[in-house]
Amino acid sequence: MEFADNARASFRRYYFVIAIVVLMLDQTTKSLVARRLALHDTVTVIPGFFSISHVLNPGAAFSLFADSASRYTAPGLILFSVLVLSIVTTMLWRSGHSFTAGGLALALIMGGALGNLSDRIRIGSVVDFLMFNFGSYHWPDFNLADSAIVIGSLLLISDLFFNQQPAQTRQQS
Repeated sequence: MEFADNARASFRRYYFVIAIVVLMLDQTTKSLVARRLALHDTVTVIPGFFSISHVLNPGAAFSLFADSASRYTAPGLILFSVLVLSIVTTMLWRSGHSFTAGGLALALIMGGALGNLSDRIRIGSVVDFLMFNFGSYHWPDFNLADSAIVIGSLLLISDLFFNQQPAQTRQQS
């Protein structure tokens, strides 16, 4: 029993290390952008396709609610982030018996959510800096935390739909 508990704890540790690495990379890149680019400045990397910008997003993903005049938007987004983090932490804690794609997905989501939550608490907005254009279409600016959340979400969906284990085996593990 003690060995099983130690093994479970070690896998949990990997998941939380991954989340912390995502958080640190996210905060480091945002800090570099904020120090080197004035707000709303842009540096072209690949003309007509990719630039590094410095913008603040007071809303959610893809700038949802960014234009909201409600004083409850920021606290609501913070509360939602805390709720998601609580659920993800609980799921990671319970599934720490092995290293899985689902666990990796949750660790990426946790790290990204922590990165954006940190920005919201500290400055009231999220720092975005990756800017892509596809012809005349401008994709909303985003950051590494957003990327980790999207990659984690896609990995989680893929794991849920394409995991070949029978349902009964999955429930026992």
